[in-house]
Amino acid sequence: MSGTAEGSICFGRKVVFTAFTVATFTFGFGYYGPAVFLNVLHQQRGWPLPLIATAITVHFLVSAALVAHLPEAHRRFGITTVTQAGAVALMVGMCGWSLAPSPWFLFAAAILSGAGRAAASGAAIIAMVSPWFERRRALALGHALNGASVGDVLFAPLWITAIAAIGFAPAVAVVGLLTLALLLPLTWRYLRPTPSSLGVAPDGDPPRSTWHAAVSAQHRPVRFVALLSNGQFTTLAIALALGMFAQVGVVAHLITRLAPVVGAVDAAIAISLATGSAMVGRMLLGLLSGRADRRLIAAANVTMQACGVALLAFGSTTLVLAPGCILFGLGIGSLLSLPPLIAQSEFAAGEVPRVVALVTAVNQAVFAFAPAIFGVLREVSGAYTMPFMLAAVVQIIAGVIIVMGRLNRRPACAGLGYASLNSYERE
Repeated sequence: MSGTAEGSICFGRKVVFTAFTVATFTFGFGYYGPAVFLNVLHQQRGWPLPLIATAITVHFLVSAALVAHLPEAHRRFGITTVTQAGAVALMVGMCGWSLAPSPWFLFAAAILSGAGRAAASGAAIIAMVSPWFERRRALALGHALNGASVGDVLFAPLWITAIAAIGFAPAVAVVGLLTLALLLPLTWRYLRPTPSSLGVAPDGDPPRSTWHAAVSAQHRPVRFVALLSNGQFTTLAIALALGMFAQVGVVAHLITRLAPVVGAVDAAIAISLATGSAMVGRMLLGLLSGRADRRLIAAANVTMQACGVALLAFGSTTLVLAPGCILFGLGIGSLLSLPPLIAQSEFAAGEVPRVVALVTAVNQAVFAFAPAIFGVLREVSGAYTMPFMLAAVVQIIAGVIIVMGRLNRRPACAGLGYASLNSYERE
C-alpha cells in the first residue's frame, strides 16, 4: 500500500475519532440531556410534566423537519460549517432551557436546540464517516456512534452532579462553553479534507477507475415520492420509526421513572448503565453485520429491548430494574447504527446518504411525539406502567415489520435506487 493510502487510513481514523467526540457531546446535550432536564424542571420549578415533555417533542420535531435536508446543506455549505453551526445552536438552545422564566419559553429554546441537534444528529455522524470507509464502514460507524452512548455515560451523572453543585443554568453554560472550545477546532481540522482531496478512495484504496466513476455518476439522488412505493424503504422507515418512538419515550422518562424508586443519583447511574450496555451492543452489531441478515438483527434488537422495557414497566427493585436497563440499553445504539447498514446493503452507494437522511427524518417525525405522549399517559394513569408497556408492544410490532421487508427484496433497479449489481459498491 502506498504512503498516501496509509495516510488516508490514518486520517480516516482521525475522522472517526472526531465524529465520536462530536457524538459524545452533542448527544449528551441534545438526546440524553432532555431526560435530565425534564426531571429537574419538574422538581425544581414545579412545571407540569406533560408541558415540559411537549417542549421536548418540539425539540425533536424541529430536528426531524431539518434533518431530511442535511445532505443538501452539507453539499452547499460543507459538513464542517454545518456541524459547527449546529453545535453552537444546540448549546445556546440548551442554555435557553436552563434560563427559561416560564414553561412557554421552553418552546422557543426547543426550536433552536432542535435545529442544532439536526446538524449533529446520527445522520450527521454517518455523513462524517461514510466517505472514508466502505468495506470497514460497519465497524467505523460503530466506533463513531459509540460516542452517543459515551455521551450519556458521562453526561447523565455529570448533569446531576453539576446542577446540584452550581445550579441548573451555570452548569449548562460551563459545560456548553467547554464543549464548543473542544469541538470547533477539532471539526475544523479533521472534517474539511475528503478522500478525493487526498487522491484516494474509501478505505485508503487507490483512486477508482474511470469506468467505476462513470457508473457511480449515473446514480441520481433518489426521490422521496419514488421511495414510498419501495417496500424495502417503507418497511425500514416505519419499523425503525416505531422502534425509535419506543426508545426515545423510554429514554426521555427513564430518570423520572426511576428517581422515586432509587433516587436521582442512582437513576442517573442506571441510565448510564443502559447506555454503557449500548456500547457493547453496538460493537456486537459491528461484528455480526458482516454476514448476518441485518434485518433479522434489527428484529432481534427491538425484541430484546421490549423485554427490557417490560421489566422497567413493572419492576420496583434494583434486581429487576438493573436487568431491564441492560436489556433495553443493549439495543439503544444499534437502532442508530442499523439504518445506514441496512440501506448500504439494499440501495446504490450514491443514494445511501439520501436514503439514510429520509429514514432519519421519518424516524424523528414519529419519535418526536413520544416524550409528550408518554407524559400524558403517565398523568392519566398515575404511573409509568402504561406508557412503558405501550413501548414494549410498539417494539414487537417494529420487529415484525422489519422482517416483512425481507419479502420485498428485488434485484437492482436504477430508477428506484436499489442496490447496484456492482459488488464493489456493497460492503
